[in-house]
Amino acid sequence: MSITPSLSRLHSPFLCSPLKLSTPSLPFKCGTGRNQRSPPSYPCIRAVEFDQNTVVAVSVGLVSVAIGIGIPIFYENQIDNAASRENTQPCFPCNGTGAQRCRFCMGSGSISVELGGDEKEVSKCVNCEGVGSLTCTTCQGSGIQPRYLDRREFKDDD
Repeated sequence: MSITPSLSRLHSPFLCSPLKLSTPSLPFKCGTGRNQRSPPSYPCIRAVEFDQNTVVAVSVGLVSVAIGIGIPIFYENQIDNAASRENTQPCFPCNGTGAQRCRFCMGSGSISVELGGDEKEVSKCVNCEGVGSLTCTTCQGSGIQPRYLDRREFKDDD
């Protein structure tokens, strides 16, 4: 018993048989010229005709798949490269000092309050406790600008 189907049972628009065993409605003849002939026992394969819209759609699909794979690989490589580089950029808010001037006492460490009638009371700043500066909240006193994801706290609120 033969596993391969006989040529008379092959009915594909892409195959033709020089023995005319396929459907007679296919006007395509195998071979490209008068001197070139296919062997009479082998079917020949027809060329598939594509219109411009099909070519554009297939091209756009292939480019989309390439971009969909390429962009995540590119970003993953950039993240790995950034993690391997040392961060030496000075902190923007404190200019790399690690401390910021107190906003309430403007760095003096004391606050003066006018009580009325030319009386003034000078007291120690309650915000900075008289120091005049506070630890930078951006770099936590290190003086190095943290990377973007290092500045965020990710909390799991289960």
